[in-house]
Amino acid sequence: MSASPKQSLRMAVVGGGTMGVGIAYVFAVAGWEVFVVEPDAGRADSLRRTLASAAAAGVQRGKLNAEQAQHAAGVPRLGAVADLPLGLDLVVETVPERLALKCEVLAGIAARQPRVIGTNTSALSIDELAQSVPDAGAFLGMHFFNPVWSLALVELIHGAKTRPEVLDLARQWVGSIGKTPITVRNVPGFATSRLDLIASLEAMRMLQDGVASADDIDRAAVLAYRHPVGPLRLSDIVGLDVRLDIARALSQSLGERYAPPRILEELVAQGHLGQKSGRGFFDWIAKA
Repeated sequence: MSASPKQSLRMAVVGGGTMGVGIAYVFAVAGWEVFVVEPDAGRADSLRRTLASAAAAGVQRGKLNAEQAQHAAGVPRLGAVADLPLGLDLVVETVPERLALKCEVLAGIAARQPRVIGTNTSALSIDELAQSVPDAGAFLGMHFFNPVWSLALVELIHGAKTRPEVLDLARQWVGSIGKTPITVRNVPGFATSRLDLIASLEAMRMLQDGVASADDIDRAAVLAYRHPVGPLRLSDIVGLDVRLDIARALSQSLGERYAPPRILEELVAQGHLGQKSGRGFFDWIAKA
């Protein structure tokens, strides 16, 4: 990745969770000026540690130079959307998959008048979310994948009012951070969420029904179909709460085949959210 883009570009990420940290990191090491909005102090501390650790690991592996690492580790944290500078080139919203929350955050972002607003939704309607943005033509979906620093794909979702030049800019900017975009129209689940979730939910039902152990179900996907990671382990990495939110949203629009299995609802209710909580379908604390 280049240490700095050809032009001085500025962006912000709103939401300092797993996805927000990854998105901030890849833009920062590509030379963008990056801000992260995260009001929670504990999560902000975790954000700083993760960025510093990822930058140090990048240097150790020879993927980053010292300037890139320093830039990534030094991303400033802002406490509120209202603290964002005016007129940023890009703001990407990465808050949880809840329509009311996203609409509230997007309205606040729009008030700061960025050139382009992206939402990192996995399943919510771009057109429905666009209703909270006065200039819907400058709004689109920008769906990144976890871990952001490792996975090359970014799914760009254009709404009914997204301007072609905004989509073109998004493609260019995705390329500037070393990622590859695909373009998808605004349909429930887009392309990737529909493919990924249907496999993950079926794996959960198989575990629930006692077909095989979590290890063996995942081993089947890896060895028989050459998936880099099994669907249950991937669900733990993504976050079981995130999986549940997406499943509920897609089941409303696409039907019962996306209904969340009982085992998923029970794990989330118990606070077992996967890797980030230490336990999900697998014990992540024991593996640490």
